[in-house]
Amino acid sequence: MLFNSYPFLFLYLPVVFAAFFVIGRFSRPLAALWLFAASLFFYGWWNPAYVSLLIGSILFNFAMGSAISHAHQQGGAARAKGLLIAAVGGDLALLGYYKYANFFLASTNQLLGTGWHLQEVILPLGISFFTFTQIAFLVDAYRGEVKERNFIHYGLFVTYFPHLIAGPVLHHKEMMPQFAQPHTYRPHWENLSVGLSIFFIGLFKKTVLADGIAQYSTPVFDAAAAGQTLTLFEAWGGALAYTLQLYFDFSGYSDMAIGLSRLFGVRLPLNFHSPYKATSIVEFWRRWHMTLSRFLRDYLYFALGGNRKGRMRRYVNLMVTMLLGGLWHGAGWTFVIWGGLHGLYLCINHAWTHLAGRVLPDRFLTSRVAKLLAWTVTFTAVVVGWVFFRAASFDAAIAMLQGMAGLNGVAIPNALAARLGGAWPLLAGHGFTTYLGGGSQFIFTWSWTIVLLAIVVTMPNTQQIMRHFEPALQRYRAGAQSELRLLRRLYPALSWKPRIHWALVTGVIAASGVLAMSRVSEFLYFQF
Repeated sequence: MLFNSYPFLFLYLPVVFAAFFVIGRFSRPLAALWLFAASLFFYGWWNPAYVSLLIGSILFNFAMGSAISHAHQQGGAARAKGLLIAAVGGDLALLGYYKYANFFLASTNQLLGTGWHLQEVILPLGISFFTFTQIAFLVDAYRGEVKERNFIHYGLFVTYFPHLIAGPVLHHKEMMPQFAQPHTYRPHWENLSVGLSIFFIGLFKKTVLADGIAQYSTPVFDAAAAGQTLTLFEAWGGALAYTLQLYFDFSGYSDMAIGLSRLFGVRLPLNFHSPYKATSIVEFWRRWHMTLSRFLRDYLYFALGGNRKGRMRRYVNLMVTMLLGGLWHGAGWTFVIWGGLHGLYLCINHAWTHLAGRVLPDRFLTSRVAKLLAWTVTFTAVVVGWVFFRAASFDAAIAMLQGMAGLNGVAIPNALAARLGGAWPLLAGHGFTTYLGGGSQFIFTWSWTIVLLAIVVTMPNTQQIMRHFEPALQRYRAGAQSELRLLRRLYPALSWKPRIHWALVTGVIAASGVLAMSRVSEFLYFQF
C-alpha cells in the first residue's frame, strides 16, 4: 500500500488511527498488538505471500536476540558471538537470495559463458530495511544494550508501517521505549496537527514536485539506454531533472513517514536534511539517508577498523563500506559503480581536508568564495553519481556523461534559436547548433529544474519549518545554528505555528497533493 494512494488516505489510515486510540483507552498491549497487525496488513496489501516471510524473520531474530542477550548475561561471550554470527549470517543469506541471486547468476553466466538459470526471484518490498533494522538489534543485543524483550513491541518495532517499506533504519533503543510509554496511547491535538502538516508537505513534494519533474528525466535516460546521442543541454537537463526528482521523492517519503508516526505519538529519527546544501561529500552523507549512513558507519565501517589503523586503512575501509552500500541499494553493477564513486569521493574529501588545513589559510577556507566552490564541486560530483544510480546500464551511463561533457556538441531547439535574435549568430560561432522540435520540452525541463533547484538550495526544509515542535528524534547538528540564523533572516515567516493562516496554507498544500494523485506512483526507494 502506498502513502500516496486513496485507499491509504481515506480508509486504512483513519481506521487504524481511530481504533488504536480507542483500544488504547482500555488496554495498551492490545493497542500495540492492533498496530502490529495493521502494519502486517499494510505490508501484505502488496503481496500477501510475503507476510509469512516477514513474520518468520521477526520470530527468528527475536529468538536469536533473546538467546544472545541471555548468553551475554551469563558470561558466555563465545556462545553469544557464535549465536550472533549465525543470526546475522541467516539474515544476510535471506537478503542475498531474494535480492542478489539473479544478479550474481547473470554476472556468472556473462563472465564464464555458462547458461545457468534460476526462476525469477521477486524482491519483497522493504526487505533491505527490515533486515538491517534487525541486524542492528542483534548486534546491540550482543553488546548488552537490549533492555526490553516484549515480543509485541519488538514486532511493532520491525513492522511499524510508517518506516517499513523505505526506512528510516531504526534502532530498538529509539523505538521500543516509546511503545512502552502510556502517553503514546492517548491522542494529543499537537501530535495530530503537527503530524498532518508534515505528512501533507511530504505528499505535496511527492505528487506535485517529484512526479512533476519525473516526466522530464525519464525520456532522457530512456534515450541514452536506446543508444541515442545526447547533446549538452539534453543530457544535463535529464541528469538534473532526475537529481531533483530523487530529492523530492525521498524527502517527501521521509516527511510522510515522520508525519504519520507523529500522529501516533511516536517520533522517528531524522533521515533527510537538505543534502544538496552540503559543501562536501562527508557532509552530504550526514544529510542524505542519515539512518543508513549511521548503520553503515556503526556496524560496518567501525567494524572494519574505521580510522584507527592509519590513513591508508581508513581509505580502504571507506571504499569497502561504500561499495557494499552501493550494492545494498540495488543488485546491479551500476549501483556498485555508484558506491565506488562515493567511496572515492570520500577518500578525496578526507585527503583534501588533511592537505588544505596545512597549506591554505583558514580565512580562505571559511570565505564565501571557497564555500561556493566547495558546493559546486560537491553538487556536480553528486549529479555524476546519480547518473550511474539511474542509468539502465553502464553504456547508458557513459552515453549520458558524454553528453554532459559536451562531447556530442551543444544544441538548442530551432524555435528557441529563432527567438534569440542577434545573440544567435554569436552562439553559432561558438559551435552551437539547432534541431527541429522539442522546444516545449526544453523550456519546461529547464524551468522546472531552475525553480526546484532554487527551492532546494535556498529554502528551509520541513524539519526547520517545524523546528519548534521537535518533529523527529534528533536534529541535524553540524552547522545547524548558522543555517537557522540565515533562514530566520531570509524567511522570518516560515516557522510553523498552530495558527489560522498556517491551517489555510496546509489545507492548500494538502488539496494540491491529493488532487495530484492521478495515478499510482511508487516511491523510488521502494525498489531497494
